[in-house]
Amino acid sequence: MKGGVYLDAEAPQLVRAQFAVVHARRGSRKRFAETCVDIVADEATALAMADPAGNLHAAEVMGPSRSSEGFRLYYLVRWLD
Repeated sequence: MKGGVYLDAEAPQLVRAQFAVVHARRGSRKRFAETCVDIVADEATALAMADPAGNLHAAEVMGPSRSSEGFRLYYLVRWLD
């Protein structure tokens, strides 16, 4: 288990670590709805797109994972900026 997400060794393409730009206030929150997360190609792209003043933060996230309510969520692995 990584950050509340159960990983399936037989299907690693379903839930995996990815780089992203997260649109949210940076704080104690550890999971984000897919509407707040823009997946990008690599760490450099995430850092280039980050704008902390505009609440856009570069991060490594794990997901997507489906919540019990049916939402797709991404879990924070680490902030990059």
